[in-house]
Amino acid sequence: MLDQTDMNILNELKGNSRITMKELGDKVHLTGQAAAARVAKLEDQGVIEEYTIQVNQSEMGYFIHAFLTIYTQNTFHKSYLTWVETEKDFVINHYKISGDGCYILECQFPSYERLNEFLVDLNRHANYKLSIVINKQ
Repeated sequence: MLDQTDMNILNELKGNSRITMKELGDKVHLTGQAAAARVAKLEDQGVIEEYTIQVNQSEMGYFIHAFLTIYTQNTFHKSYLTWVETEKDFVINHYKISGDGCYILECQFPSYERLNEFLVDLNRHANYKLSIVINKQ
């Protein structure tokens, strides 16, 4: 069970996972050593799974952000799943879902031409519904 201090630690780390343990301790009213011990405990318990960075996709040359709801044509998904593995340059996240569709792909593309090529290839394996991100709120 997480207490309020654990929740405060997690919130601080979500905002800046590169914070020093001393700075983290100051923000959550602990010593740096006590903050480090709490973080280690959260890691050991599996609450903290990994540390990541957030990359500005536009600065990396990916100007189009899209979500695709995937509708497989039959219950055999191997062809689609194998194809998705080959498209890691464009796929940010891939979720198996319930409800409308079978999967959701979150993707990034450098151009509409490359998006179109991706969709033509995808259509060999599954049907889809495309949503383009206009603005991240």
